[in-house]
Amino acid sequence: MRFAASRRQSVMAPELTAPGKQRSGGRNRRAAAARGVPLRRRAGAMRRFCRLRFPTTPAIIKASVNQAREWLERASSVAVLTGAGISAESGIPTFRGPGGLWREFKPEQLATLDAFRTDPRLVWEWYDWRRSRVASAQPNPGHLALAELERRKPRFTLITQNVDGLHDRAGSRRILKLHGDIWNVRCTTCHAERRDTRVPLPELPPRCECGGLLRPGVVWFGEMLPDEVWEEAERAARTAAVFLVVGTSAVVYPAAGLIPLAKSCGARVIECNMEETPFSAEVDRSFRGPAGTVLPELMAALIK
Repeated sequence: MRFAASRRQSVMAPELTAPGKQRSGGRNRRAAAARGVPLRRRAGAMRRFCRLRFPTTPAIIKASVNQAREWLERASSVAVLTGAGISAESGIPTFRGPGGLWREFKPEQLATLDAFRTDPRLVWEWYDWRRSRVASAQPNPGHLALAELERRKPRFTLITQNVDGLHDRAGSRRILKLHGDIWNVRCTTCHAERRDTRVPLPELPPRCECGGLLRPGVVWFGEMLPDEVWEEAERAARTAAVFLVVGTSAVVYPAAGLIPLAKSCGARVIECNMEETPFSAEVDRSFRGPAGTVLPELMAALIK
């Protein structure tokens, strides 16, 4: 079964699926309904989630952590999917969290090809601001723990939705960047791509040597993910013994489709996020907390 039918980046909008105010848990029910899960099965999944997957007491937390540690220690292959939440712990604002607005604009209004065609200078002002925030940020213990996990596991793949390069700076090497790299620029005329780490950029919008406009080397909403990168990400999800999901809201597709793909292929799926996600009720273990705290704890047995 192929969960990600399209490589075009899009955002699931739960607020559009049902009118009116939703009761607690409505987000998971809507997400399950969208995947065609029967109501009785969805209710059972929520009960199991509350009883087993969501740590509620010290004893349950300890048992859950120990089980996740054992899975990681025994895993012959590990794949990790990271999102904006892990970078937020380094001071980089997320798209949908507090501080997600820039001036009066939402990121979704700027991270599109149409926005760039309409006002390239405005889009580049936002990216220049983002690049300055990233340049002053440092990898946090979550980034460092994943880099250490890579050194311990020969069959390891880090799949990231982040464009900030903090995984690189933490020491990770086997990285698949689904959404590109904010430090790359690509010409809209000759299509040449190069790295440019200057902060701030001396000219906005920047131009190529051929005279064409340069754009950020990232994947915008509505654009296709790179074929080779996406195929490798799917392969990693299909073959992982353990699939870690870290700091992602799991609403941006096709990246979020890797979670059920890994699960359907037999992986133990462990989620680490500050908030509940549409997949929290379906994974094997779900931990609430910052990646910089949870990941080192889960990997304590590996790095002691």
